Amino acid sequence: MSGHSKWNNIKRKKEATDAAKGKIFTKIGREIMVCVKESGPDPNSNSKLRDLIAKAKANNVPNDNIDRVIKKAAGGDDKNSYESMVYEGYGPNGVAVIVECLTDNKNRTAGDVRHYFDKFGGNLGTSGCVSFMFSQKGVVILENTGLDEDTVMEDCMDCGGDDFSFDEDTVEITCAPSDLHALREGLTAKGYKVLSAEVEQIPSTYTTLTDEDQIKKMNLLLENLEDHDDVQNVYHNWEMPEE
Repeated sequence: MSGHSKWNNIKRKKEATDAAKGKIFTKIGREIMVCVKESGPDPNSNSKLRDLIAKAKANNVPNDNIDRVIKKAAGGDDKNSYESMVYEGYGPNGVAVIVECLTDNKNRTAGDVRHYFDKFGGNLGTSGCVSFMFSQKGVVILENTGLDEDTVMEDCMDCGGDDFSFDEDTVEITCAPSDLHALREGLTAKGYKVLSAEVEQIPSTYTTLTDEDQIKKMNLLLENLEDHDDVQNVYHNWEMPEE
């Protein structure tokens, strides 16, 4: 198995933005609400909800908060109607950017997203303008606490993983999006600590930035997008320099 080492270089860690600013609870809660309204409140029959609960727990969301959000959505007490929106555009020097949102006001969200692109040296494009450069893959991140690489590779293959990369702190495994739940469950059953398990947009080509002004603007674009309450995920093909 070959690794997606470049993806490790460009994937922004949400802990540095969302969690530090106390927004991660709100964003996951919104995902849970939409999921419950679409497919029901029982995680035993709603595998996506099961994955979201695991995601919430991995981000240290208290169980009481999770239960409260599920009950609120199931009982119809939440009057907000969130709609999924995807925006595509270009950052400085043509860096491809995909922005996934859950919003109760499309006009507000679209205006804010467009403003960020314009302000930081990019431009918002039309649907499909950059998504062809990405493919959806399930991505599972394991905590690496002195794991044996050969054993991990064998277990990943047994559980449905397609590819993996091994580094000092984590192991990143990719799979078909439809296999994500089974892969996470299988690795958890084998005793691995799963840090995250999500369907991601993985770029097929990458763009580098060397101009300091462009690097600054790209960082500001990503930070402002990720800090927005309506934005759930931001994907890009900027090959970020190693820290």
